[in-house]
Amino acid sequence: MRGLEIKNLVVSVADKRVVDGMNLTVSAGEVHAIMGPNGTGKTSLSKAIAGHPDYKIESGEVLLNGENIVGLQPDEIARKGFFLAFQYPVAITGVSIANFIRACLSARLPKGETLNPVEYYKELYAKMDELKIPRNFTTRSVNDGFSGGEKKRCDILQMLMLKPSFAILDETDSGLDIDALRIVSEGVNTARGENIGMLLITHYHRLLEYIKPDKVHVMSGGKIVKSGGAELALELEEKGYDWLKEM
Repeated sequence: MRGLEIKNLVVSVADKRVVDGMNLTVSAGEVHAIMGPNGTGKTSLSKAIAGHPDYKIESGEVLLNGENIVGLQPDEIARKGFFLAFQYPVAITGVSIANFIRACLSARLPKGETLNPVEYYKELYAKMDELKIPRNFTTRSVNDGFSGGEKKRCDILQMLMLKPSFAILDETDSGLDIDALRIVSEGVNTARGENIGMLLITHYHRLLEYIKPDKVHVMSGGKIVKSGGAELALELEEKGYDWLKEM
């Protein structure tokens, strides 16, 4: 199948188990959300899938479009169509946004092929306009001196340009005011389609008011403890997470 399949995944970091028998399937064309209190393994899950060296996959499989990506290097996973928007995007001083995205796109091209610079900038500027990113940002270093909202919009710009087959957005709503949240959400909704699957990691229902998920999952103790439709997010907003501890 096209999409992401997580099968009996166990992950540890610094000898502590942070994902414990995780199972989840998100097909291409679907948007799922994972919610849950702090310390339940949500961010650890995303980093493990992306191949972060600190997160050791003890057992299980992660299938991206039917191929097991466990054990691959992060750049290999990215070239296979995976994209991760970090909760805390890092700054890359001295590397402009335009050059960074161009390098990422070039790395995915078949050997011997090159980007058309005119077409590249035409598309880049169009996506920046959608996200209300000033065009002079193309010359700024990636995330260097950016506000929280600018960092998150920069992440979504990368996703729109790279066109991954699967994307995990880790707390894209954190640090955003209402206007920035709306703009970022519009960018995510623009990317939605039958050829991409998405997994949103969030604490709050407000993001899901803008990006309507097909399914909502609750993660606790390193695994999914409850799944449902979009109405589950409303229930969590009203009740919190304590009622799920006995499940």
